[in-house]
Amino acid sequence: MKDPIDLSGDGGVIKTILRQAKADAVGPTEGLPLVDVRYEGINAETGEVFDTTHEDNTVFSFELGSGTVIKAWDVALRTMKVGEIAKITCKPEYAYGSAGSPPEIPPDATLVFEVELVACKPRKGSTVSSVSVERARLEELKKQREIAAASKEEEKKRREEAKAAAAARVQAKLESKKGQGKGKSKAK
Repeated sequence: MKDPIDLSGDGGVIKTILRQAKADAVGPTEGLPLVDVRYEGINAETGEVFDTTHEDNTVFSFELGSGTVIKAWDVALRTMKVGEIAKITCKPEYAYGSAGSPPEIPPDATLVFEVELVACKPRKGSTVSSVSVERARLEELKKQREIAAASKEEEKKRREEAKAAAAARVQAKLESKKGQGKGKSKAK
């Protein structure tokens, strides 16, 4: 068991890793926001289990950041990798707050979840390959923009050098005319 990590910075969401994921495991990303989890929820004060997927051996699926789960889960699951099991302790302000979720969860309840991240998937209508293709397309556009910007910068630099050269030629002509004018006056 690892040391507890304060994910929220205010003690509201504490994560303790119970089982580390494999080194090459993936975690939720913008391209893989749908997660499947197994969990057990416990009221920290009473020790009573109020919800679990273990009894019927199911998974719970949701999209991170969509507002369908308590804030603590959005915070904690973003830090997890597939295969990881963590104990997530949630203060009321990151769970159900002063309203609770009667009858199972009383007002201002601190909750403890044991959560296993089972899978991360792309949104419906997109696939991992379509996400990869889109990411590659965006990278290519970014490169093209960088090349265009560098080309514009190079053109701007050439114009400035040409202006400077032209100004230097004009200045040289003026200087030579001044020198010629002075020479003629002295000769008289």
